[in-house]
Amino acid sequence: MKMISPSNVAVDIGQTLKPHEYIGMVRREVLDAHLRDRASAAGATVINGLFTKMDKPLDKYAPYVIHYNEYDGRPGSSGKKVTMEVDAVIGADGANSRVAKSIDAGDYEYAIAFQERIKIPDDKMKYYENLAEMYVGDDVSPDFYGWVFPKCDHVAVGTGTVTHKPDIKKFQLATRLRARDKILGGKIIRVEAHPIPEHPRPRRLANRVALVGDAAGYVTKCSGEGIYFAAKSGRMCAEAIVEGSENGTRMVEEADLRKYLEKWDKTYWPTYKVLDILQKVFYRSNPAREAFVEMCADEYVQKMTFDSYLYKKVAPGNPLEDLKLAVNTIGSLVRANALRNEMAKI
Repeated sequence: MKMISPSNVAVDIGQTLKPHEYIGMVRREVLDAHLRDRASAAGATVINGLFTKMDKPLDKYAPYVIHYNEYDGRPGSSGKKVTMEVDAVIGADGANSRVAKSIDAGDYEYAIAFQERIKIPDDKMKYYENLAEMYVGDDVSPDFYGWVFPKCDHVAVGTGTVTHKPDIKKFQLATRLRARDKILGGKIIRVEAHPIPEHPRPRRLANRVALVGDAAGYVTKCSGEGIYFAAKSGRMCAEAIVEGSENGTRMVEEADLRKYLEKWDKTYWPTYKVLDILQKVFYRSNPAREAFVEMCADEYVQKMTFDSYLYKKVAPGNPLEDLKLAVNTIGSLVRANALRNEMAKI
């Protein structure tokens, strides 16, 4: 990965990666279809439908009644209204989750992410074949970052923001301008926008209904990563249901599903907290972002960053190196503040 500061200072990140370690890039239209096909092959019944509402059980062991529109895949089809009785519900229906609304899960602050898939000339695509770029600066986002990510035979160019959503297209233009020489001659083949949760919902469980992924608000600050945490939370929740139902021989209860939440929070809360602090400290101004990129050139910072990122846990550090890092961080922030004060006088 290449980190690029507001003044276009570029730092290559990845020198500490082992041969088997890498940042995976996916195309959701490919990944999602693969996951559906794999679930079907494992015995799941796949339904092309849209969840509309659910009727809550009248007593402890009664089923939930799911209402949805089932589609046959033909263009213009309005769908057939269908109901289904189920023992438990896992809401994995994204940031605008209807399942979350049905259990009054509460709202969360969210970022809007906007990206353009761009088909660039083959010689320019060669540059991005094994490289992701991350741009920081007030021009591309006041509180997030801009990116150019490889997507097999094209790139995704995008940005995001929480605080200035109406200006997202202005930030997108700035991101394209920052990368303009490297994507020159490109043709936009798809435009995408999506809300990104900024923190977990106030309520993620109600009786036998649990939320996972974006529906639960499981996206990390600073990096905006959500795919891994969506898949992992879905798996952990399903495992809790299998264990609690004793492989389908007893009805699961809220206490069974709560074990998933307890395990999730214990495993991942430190990661979310650290990234939240990093975003608040280093994404607040251009001088702070310059300091952030400067720090990323340090080999120890890169090792700690990738060990934490790749294995989704806050990596234990070396006390002496941590002390050096703290001193260097303070020094970088002092220089950043001095620069900001100088700029304010101009």
